[in-house]
This record gives sequence, C-alpha cells and structure tokens, in this order.
Amino acid sequence: MVARTRHIVIVGGGTAGWLTAGLIAAKHRARIPHDLTVTLVESPTTPILGVGEGTWPTLRSTLARIGVSETDFFRECDAAFKQGALFARWTTGAADDAYYHPLMLPQHFSKLNLVPHWLAQQEASSFCDAVCPQGRLCDDGLAPKTIATPEYDGVANYAYHLDAGKFAPFLQRHCCEKLGVCHVLADVREVRLHEHGDIRAIDTEQAGEIAGDLFIDCTGFRSLLLGDAMGVGFKDCSDILFCDTALAVQMPYPDEHSPIATHTISTAQSAGWIWDIGLPTRRGIGHVYSSRHQSQDAAERELRAYLGPGGADLPIRQIAIRSGHRETFWKRNCVAVGVAAGFLEPLEASAIVLIELSAKMIAEQLPACREVMDVIASRFNETTHYRWGRIIDFLKLHYVLSKREDSEFWRDNRLPETVPDRLRDLMLLWRYQSPWFHDEFDRVEEVFPPASYQYVLYGMGFETEVEPALLVSDRRLADQAMRENAVQTQRMRQGLPRHRDLIDRIHQHGLQPV
Repeated sequence: MVARTRHIVIVGGGTAGWLTAGLIAAKHRARIPHDLTVTLVESPTTPILGVGEGTWPTLRSTLARIGVSETDFFRECDAAFKQGALFARWTTGAADDAYYHPLMLPQHFSKLNLVPHWLAQQEASSFCDAVCPQGRLCDDGLAPKTIATPEYDGVANYAYHLDAGKFAPFLQRHCCEKLGVCHVLADVREVRLHEHGDIRAIDTEQAGEIAGDLFIDCTGFRSLLLGDAMGVGFKDCSDILFCDTALAVQMPYPDEHSPIATHTISTAQSAGWIWDIGLPTRRGIGHVYSSRHQSQDAAERELRAYLGPGGADLPIRQIAIRSGHRETFWKRNCVAVGVAAGFLEPLEASAIVLIELSAKMIAEQLPACREVMDVIASRFNETTHYRWGRIIDFLKLHYVLSKREDSEFWRDNRLPETVPDRLRDLMLLWRYQSPWFHDEFDRVEEVFPPASYQYVLYGMGFETEVEPALLVSDRRLADQAMRENAVQTQRMRQGLPRHRDLIDRIHQHGLQPV
C-alpha cells in the first residue's frame, strides 16, 4: 500500500515559514486536521531577519488566497502602498539622474510594443511617463486606490511596503487561528535521516522528536535541513553581484503628518546603493555595498550623509549578504524556501515574491505520496533554477547599464566576465529590437516580464535601433495608446487621494471587504 503524504513539517518561522504554512493550509484546508497536518517548528530564541520590507503585487493575491483581510493587514503590519521604484543616480550619478520602474504595464501592452514609437518621437518625456501614469502618481505622492475601492482591487497596480517584524506574527495568528496550522516553539538539536537518505524526523530540545513526510526548510542562512543535513551545496554569485553587506536603520518622520513615499527609493552610492522605504510610522533605510570596494566606515559615512542631521545618532544594524542560492532546492523529501534557498541584494524586492512562488508551487503540487515526490521535486528545481537565474540577470542589468566612472565599483560591474551569458546575449539582441514576449520570457509566472526590462533599459538611456516598417504598421495604434495614457494620467492625478490620507482612512474606517 502506498504511504500518503499526511504530515508536513516546516522548520523555521518568519515570512518564509508562515507564508508557506498559510498557502499549504489554505489550499488543503478540507484535509486538515483529520487527513493532513501542517506543523511549523520555530525557535523561541532566533530573531526574525526582518529586512524584507518591499513586495511585489503578487502578495495581494497571496493574502487573499489565505483569507487575510487587507484592512487588518494595513492596521497590524504598519503597511503602506508601493507603486514601483525610483532609481536615482544609477546612470550618470548626476543630481537629476533618475527614472521609475513602475508596477503598471505600458498602455496596450498585450497588443503593442510602444518602445519603437517612443524612441522615434525623441520627445522630452521619459519612457515611463509616455506609456504609463504611475510615475506621475509617485511624483504627486498619491495612493493607487481610494477608500471606496474594495480590498485587493486597485485603480493603479500596487504592491506593499511592510514591517517584516510585524508581518510574521500577523501571519502566525491567522495560520494558527483560522487555518489549523500547529505551531511548536522548539530548538532543533538533530535532523534524523532514514537509511535511504530521506529525513525521518527532527529532534528538538523542548518538544522531542517531530516526524514528517515532507520537510520544508525555512531556517534562513543556516539552512539546517537542506544545507547541513542533506548536504546540498551553495552556488556563490558574488562574481556577478558584488554587494555583500547592508547597514540598516529605522528613521522617524519629523511629525505624524509627514508624507509617505508611495515607491521605493534606490539611490546609487560610490560602491553600492541606499534603499529608502516609507512606512506609516517610520522610514526603513539601508546602505547595500561591496566590502571589496568600500570599508564599513566609509559606507556608514555615506549612509549618515543620506540620513541628514536627524539620523546622526540612530543605531545601525549590519547584515551580511551572501549572494547566491543552493545548488538544488528540493532533495528527496526536503525543500527549501526563503533565505534557506538563497539570498540576493534587495534591489528589486525579489525575496518575498520568491517565497510566494515557491510556496504556491509546493501547495498546488503537493506530492500525494513519496512515490511521486521526486518527479515533483525535479519540476520544482527546474522552475526555481530558472527564476533565480532571471532575477540575477535583472539585478545585474542595473549595473551593466550604468555609465558611472567615479569609482572602481561601477567600472568593475561592467567587466564582460561579470555579466551572465544570457544577459549579454539579450543586450546584444536589444540593440536591434526592444524586449518583448519572444525574448525567452516564456513562463506563465515571470518574476520580471518584458515591461520591467523596458522600464530599466530606457530609463537608463539604452539605445535600440528603430525598424521603420514597425512604425508605419502600428503608428495609429501607438498614437492612440499614448493619447489614452495622457488622459488616464490626468484623470488619476485628479481622482486619487494622498498616500498618507488613504492609509489614515483605512486605519479609521477600513476598506470594503471583497
């Protein structure tokens, strides 16, 4: 008789552990607890990493899928809206060097590539402003919806900024109270294996032995299960992405009515960049840099200069970044999610979306029995390897496109040997045709679709030759799309509330439940 998969053990909490628990439990709720148990084992002494404050729009559908109220999320997680990222001083380093990577697609994106038409016009407006309203909304400090817009719906596309230290406990309460997840506070002493190599159980100090059929490693950088017990090695990517240290600080607002930026601000420095994320009660700010190109003292001086006089005495937390990922992500009956699977600098907020995508795939393809687990593991590994590779390509693109010559860091980032082969080939292709769906963007859930590449490429001044025949055939549609964008931009700027005003109203009155 085939042994069914009935006991799932997640080791480690935080965002990775609780999102994974929530997605599995919500998907298989009818089986819990009589036919399936989901147990999350979490150390009572290990603190949450707590720097994943930026998300992608996917989190909206994830929270809705597990049954979370968006109003409760805003109230309990110090959440704000995110409509994209502003990249400052990445191209030339000049004071006016800035562009947006918004979360809205260009007008008529599924039907028409507007890049050649924008390039041919040679107008003063940025690519973002020509094809999308969201840069203007960010400039104006406007929210992406109104208080009358139902939960998880938007007038403009949006993600979130959140307090990761509050998000994990919020998810924990929901998973345990609403979804039947069993929470065990215990420290792992030993991972016990079967003779054939599967994990049989974990032995804990406080709760003894906990057996399972499928083990999910969410133990962070330690990777106690997949790395230590299963012996899966780590693929280092520091030869491509140089930043290996972050200095993080929490910056208070001057007063409770201060505007909240509705986008992430990423400002390039001499050997890295500074993130600036606005939450309702504070700003989360950090300097990500390469220790091979800059000392910690110099990096802290740049961070303090960015903070200004109000940040002179604020405590700074140092976080080591080991750029890379596990050589494989699912081995036998053990799969890693979150930092246990890998970690990259938080340039485009890819950490939480990778957790979501991995957890969703595990939940949807949960092996019925051990007999089929290796088949599913193989598919999971192929998909996850692809995603990590594409994220590395996309992050590197920001550095390769820079024209900065003011430091060795920026010059070294453009050395050919530091550029992945796939990215190099695509950049050659993009000299003659702009990114589009045929450029190997063939997955249903691409983390960064062709539009993301367009916003970064043409925000940073990349040049693509224009094919005249393309312009003639689609000129009428392109002109119409850009006119519609101008009208939509004006309408949204007039109708949307200020960001802080909407958050205050959500806290007071709540959004309309779906």
